[in-house]
Amino acid sequence: MKLEVFTLCDAATDSGGKLNILGAFDRLGAPQAPMVQPHCAVAARLRFHRIEEGRHKLRVTFGDEDGKTVLPAIEGEVGVRFGETARSAAFNLIMGINGLKLERFGEYTVDLAVDGVHLGTLPLYFEQLKPPA
Repeated sequence: MKLEVFTLCDAATDSGGKLNILGAFDRLGAPQAPMVQPHCAVAARLRFHRIEEGRHKLRVTFGDEDGKTVLPAIEGEVGVRFGETARSAAFNLIMGINGLKLERFGEYTVDLAVDGVHLGTLPLYFEQLKPPA
């Protein structure tokens, strides 16, 4: 399996197998901490090869730079099936996050694992915005 796309974004949708991503980002800023991001999403596109047909367990974790979890782990399962002639199949994963609370400035990470194998890490930098002079 291969991770083709993995991003934090404002929103994402799946439209007939097309992954639509709006506003990919890796930084958020606020004048003070904590801050709450009202809505965002994690979007991924995974490609499976014919030999990988079947059920797969997904796990997404969100942590701070000390390794403390910011949100409970998101776990799920996906069934991958192929048409008669397809050599590979893509799966779009979209997880909406409402009310993401970032307690302090620093680096956060989003990790994706499939069947217990780590496939990718995204950084999220939470920075203090300086007031205009």
